[in-house]
Amino acid sequence: MKFTNTHGQMTRRQMLLSTGGIAALASTGLAGKLMAQEPISVAGIYTVPVEQQWVSRIHVAAEAAKEAGLISYSFSENTANTDYPRVMREYAESGAQLIIGEIFGVEQEAREVVLDYPETAFLMGSSFMPDEAYPNLGVFDNYIQDASYLSGIIAGAMSESGNIGMVGGFPIPEVNRLMHAFMAGVKESKPEATFQVSFIGSWFDPPKAKETAFAMIESGADMLYAERFGVSDAAQEKGVLAIGNVIDTQADYPETVVASALWDFGPTLAAALAKVSDGSFSAENYGIYSFMKEGGCSLAPLGTFEGKVPQEALDLVAEKEAAIKDGSFTVEINDEEPTSS
Repeated sequence: MKFTNTHGQMTRRQMLLSTGGIAALASTGLAGKLMAQEPISVAGIYTVPVEQQWVSRIHVAAEAAKEAGLISYSFSENTANTDYPRVMREYAESGAQLIIGEIFGVEQEAREVVLDYPETAFLMGSSFMPDEAYPNLGVFDNYIQDASYLSGIIAGAMSESGNIGMVGGFPIPEVNRLMHAFMAGVKESKPEATFQVSFIGSWFDPPKAKETAFAMIESGADMLYAERFGVSDAAQEKGVLAIGNVIDTQADYPETVVASALWDFGPTLAAALAKVSDGSFSAENYGIYSFMKEGGCSLAPLGTFEGKVPQEALDLVAEKEAAIKDGSFTVEINDEEPTSS
């Protein structure tokens, strides 16, 4: 999949300031410094194709930073877990200053590599919190539970049966917390709702996700939570509705995807680049930059469903969103595996 620059003749600085992530970087006062110095060398290592939902957000943010002249960027996709440590070493040996990716399947092996390259900054998706024993390993995850909660409010209002199907990849914290937040949102607008929950055991198997969704629809679900690719295809074919995750796919499913919880990796990358630039990169939890109040997540525009969602639900979404942003309301982070009702 090719990602193109849609900013026309905008200057690099204008492009830099046009995204949430870059705005976050600009607020640190380091944007000008980064523009004046040599681009930071960044390498990405991904276990799936770069068009996969979760990874695409990292890749798009890195491509934007590259277009803005802040970084040089190379990447490897479809890297097997067994090869991941080797590829980490190759990029570190080649002089990458910042290596980004996801080590959910190779947590310990990756940490062994990190210790061998203390001058290289590693920013990795991980199920664990930062550890000072690995001072050059920053960790992150897509903590977009705020947006997931708001999308649940809309889902509950749009479901007639209250039977909600939820298809996830693996029951790990990064998935579990979004499902729980979504379910909590559903309960706000439809307290009697019930849930069918299933995990397909893969990050990228659209056919399996589709078949799982078909089974849920046959069991009465009229609204699906599409944590994986393939779910919205099933919803579209069977004439039920869906809620997207991480990216906005409504353009592909205009009569199916009502709303989506969006993840913007820009603020996370911006924070890391600022710290690499001034030499302060360390073992920190970069997951906080995915929170709504940090600009890391949002609810997609209703688009084709404008005017179709009950106003009462929209009012509740607006109320809760304002409370999330001003800190008067906090969406619970529940990393436990969700189960069917």
